[in-house]
Amino acid sequence: MDHVTEQRLRDYLDDIGGILGSPPRRDNFARYALGLIGDGDRKSMEPIAARAGVSVAHMDAAHQSLQQFITDSAWDDHAVRLHAVRYALDEMTRMATPWAWIVDDTGFLKQGTHSVGVQRQYTGSAGKITNCQVGVSLSIATPQDHVAVDFALYLPTCWANDPARRAEGRIPDDVGFKTKPQLALDMLRRAVEADLPRGTVLADEGYGVSSEFREGCRKLGLDFAVAVSSTTRVWAVDALGRRHGDPIEVRKVARRLADEGTFRKYTWREGTAEPLHARFAFLRVVPAADDGREPRRRERVWLVCEWRDNDDEPSHFHFATYKRMPFVQLVHLIKERWRTERVYQDMKGELGLDHFEGRRFRGWHHHVTVAIATYAFLVAERARRFPPSAVATPHHGADAVAA
Repeated sequence: MDHVTEQRLRDYLDDIGGILGSPPRRDNFARYALGLIGDGDRKSMEPIAARAGVSVAHMDAAHQSLQQFITDSAWDDHAVRLHAVRYALDEMTRMATPWAWIVDDTGFLKQGTHSVGVQRQYTGSAGKITNCQVGVSLSIATPQDHVAVDFALYLPTCWANDPARRAEGRIPDDVGFKTKPQLALDMLRRAVEADLPRGTVLADEGYGVSSEFREGCRKLGLDFAVAVSSTTRVWAVDALGRRHGDPIEVRKVARRLADEGTFRKYTWREGTAEPLHARFAFLRVVPAADDGREPRRRERVWLVCEWRDNDDEPSHFHFATYKRMPFVQLVHLIKERWRTERVYQDMKGELGLDHFEGRRFRGWHHHVTVAIATYAFLVAERARRFPPSAVATPHHGADAVAA
């Protein structure tokens, strides 16, 4: 890191320190952030304190001070995160406009059973059911850059509803059980209230199958393009929006479209060996409610059916609310969601996102907040040094989505 960048980092940490208030908090935030952004294989409290440049005689005191700051100190995570994302967006949006708000979740693998929120549960990080915590996140993406905005720890019912475990994890009284889609809606609501530049909400089927989640996006005034399962039921609608027959599974709709020759090839970006492409078909539908019956409101969406080259039939499906957009751009937008995995990899590999060894609710969120803040600085530096020569939004062809 050159001298100019180091000075920008010091100024950035000083600005965040102003949010935190007291000098000890300011100092510990800077020490912890520098520990995450610096060299070292482990980014937990003890090695961070060891690398902080304090004398051996003061090592224990430095470690205890950091531990108190992360584990117990009652500073505002959301205020720090909001400052960080606005800092990154100032650079990200100089050459491009945010176009996606990406909801996802990631696993924090654990060995024991005492870290708050831990249980055997599925995580895409491991690709299986394993012992872990799960964090739900919201990120904002331009066609070139991507920054984490918010994070929340998912509390399984075995933690949220057990008084002994709540006490063990120091879970605040006002925090109860929420599903992952409900946690995501809380983050979307905060982002809207903070007036962050809006984008289309992208999410996998763990969120997209929830009519509560989709309806929550609508109430917030947010468009979405979310994955749904192959067994999700819909009604096809005509040009006047009238439904016909009984609701059927989207995989059966896709087979019918395939028989009619509706699928067309679309390319969304260059791969390492060849352009990435698949065949897609689009149809206006009304989703059935989660229980398969008629929904409480008439929710018209685009059903996006994807048929990959190695699949025998269409097997990936999305609901999208955009009324007018070229189909090629809608495909490109849907495929933006994969970049969240790269963000998780960067934050875990470079900044120790999953290195927190504490067991308490507040400590987990404080650690993640400092990781978000340091990542936001790195994203801003990347955008500053490597501005895009052209916005990588796909060409708007004639295949616009009808209103």
